[in-house]
Amino acid sequence: MTSREEVANSLLAELKWVHGLLRRDLRTCLTLAQSVTAGATAAEVRDEIRALKAQGPLFQLRMNCLQYCRFVHGHHGAEDAALFPGVRRADPSLNPIVDQLEADHRAVSDLLDQVEASSLGIGSLADIIERQRLVDALHQLSARLLEHLAFEEESLVSCY
Repeated sequence: MTSREEVANSLLAELKWVHGLLRRDLRTCLTLAQSVTAGATAAEVRDEIRALKAQGPLFQLRMNCLQYCRFVHGHHGAEDAALFPGVRRADPSLNPIVDQLEADHRAVSDLLDQVEASSLGIGSLADIIERQRLVDALHQLSARLLEHLAFEEESLVSCY
């Protein structure tokens, strides 16, 4: 195996590891959203968030819904700035795939902004409309982000 292949394999392994964390924590956020929809009290939600903080590397960094959104924004920003230009230089035939990945990042960014705005609107967790907006935003984010992660992994893995 050449050093280029080793570097590519290492980068892809790290990418898949981060994507695995994103998938796991997104499932956790959706479970929390279901609790909110089911009428969990603010105290119950706080207890669930405290439990989340004690599990996994992302939540050990004291991540909550807003921090999760910021993490995904940062991850995609790093890919856009550091990974994708290198992919474009290494193999210009991959430009259409990178174009799609960058478009996905913009769409996911908009959905992350919706989740952030919705999470700020729930306040005391008493307003059922605000609760439903958050749940809807999380479901839309989940569907689009999971689709994006799978496409990105499949596309980049098939390149090497």
